[in-house]
Amino acid sequence: MAQGGSAIRGSRVGAGPMGELDHGVHAARRTISYWDALGNETVRHYSAEIAEDDIPELIDCPISGLPAGRDRENPPAAVKNEPYKTHLAYVKERRTSEEAERLLDEALLKLRERRGKTTSKR
Repeated sequence: MAQGGSAIRGSRVGAGPMGELDHGVHAARRTISYWDALGNETVRHYSAEIAEDDIPELIDCPISGLPAGRDRENPPAAVKNEPYKTHLAYVKERRTSEEAERLLDEALLKLRERRGKTTSKR
């Protein structure tokens, strides 16, 4: 025969009148809503004992991944991502060979000045 603890089947171990209000569903809580730029609402529960200053004004919204604020009428702006650049757009931004050579000469000159060798030239 297996022997177990003295807890009655189905009861919570450690539950009792002392301390039950300090944790779990019985704890005094306040509910605060956050809205992101897309209008998604995220509800967070905070302990009633937490000071108002300790509750954050902004959180990350799990629905959209955007920041969410407590002000429904003025939510944070949506993040502006730069559009995808094609390879051709990067090729158009490349420097000419004259610019590249000038930049290389400037970089080499700065390195030589740091080392104290300004006499040698390319």
